[in-house]
Amino acid sequence: MQTITTIGLDIAKSVFQVHGTDATGQVVIRRQLKRRFVLSFFEKLPPCLVGIEACASSHYWSRELQALGHTVRLMPPAYVKPYVKRQKNDTTDAEAICEAVTRPNMRFVPTKTIEQQSCLMLHRARHLFIRQQTAVINSIRAYLAEFGIVAPVGRRGVEHLLEVVADAADHRLQEVARMCLAALGSQLRALKAQILEFDRRILAWHRSSATSRRLDAIPGVGPALATALVASIADPKAFRSGRDFSAWVGLVPKQNSSGGKDKLGSISKQGDRYLAQPVHGWRTCGDPLCQDPRHATSTLAYRVVGAASDQGRRHRARQ
Repeated sequence: MQTITTIGLDIAKSVFQVHGTDATGQVVIRRQLKRRFVLSFFEKLPPCLVGIEACASSHYWSRELQALGHTVRLMPPAYVKPYVKRQKNDTTDAEAICEAVTRPNMRFVPTKTIEQQSCLMLHRARHLFIRQQTAVINSIRAYLAEFGIVAPVGRRGVEHLLEVVADAADHRLQEVARMCLAALGSQLRALKAQILEFDRRILAWHRSSATSRRLDAIPGVGPALATALVASIADPKAFRSGRDFSAWVGLVPKQNSSGGKDKLGSISKQGDRYLAQPVHGWRTCGDPLCQDPRHATSTLAYRVVGAASDQGRRHRARQ
């Protein structure tokens, strides 16, 4: 068998597709691999160039294959799509990956470390809990409004509503409704406690990272944004300029999005005006439901975390 020099690997949950070529570009191997046989297959191969789309679990496979001596290149799925020759399936995807990874002008995604992925998971889990907390608060307000019980907007208002629920002498609520609202109140307190624990973990990760501490010294950057940047960007040199990085985050429009106009429009060309505001990092706010002060993570930090995974998530959703 001819020596394989380049492999396009289309990863999946269970069945992977391999497309391998030799130094002259001739197809040497085209086969499917079950997940448990992937590493044993690459162990038998001499070191070669492996192309993978940057999507779910791609960083894990990149680290594993690099440990076997292979050179792994991750590519954004949008950059691989033009090389798909016919209808989309695993075979054509693997062939397109094998073709794209050899292009001299292809842009690659640096492989993230385990520490970086763990920090990103910390941010995303915290964001998920915050969304759940908002949903619970809205439910409490909506249910009590059905009984004519309302409170001002804000955390103090939620505290007042929970005091009404806890007051057994208040006859505006029946026992069944009070039981349901008490369960929601317990869930809200548990979510707030878990969010506070995430805040402490993020701060501890920030203190253990020298790069994150250096970013924290920049005016307008706090521990939340600094840790999100360090975890999301494995290699800052992947961006050709600061403008490219800002466009990736969503702060400024891309180079070709102004349509040739010197002045950008007020609707879709100026980016997110909320994200363009200065970021003050973490701040302390008093919350009666929390024993310790919690910190608010900036919207920009969530945008950074989302930009690192949104492209791969959309790619997998289409499959």
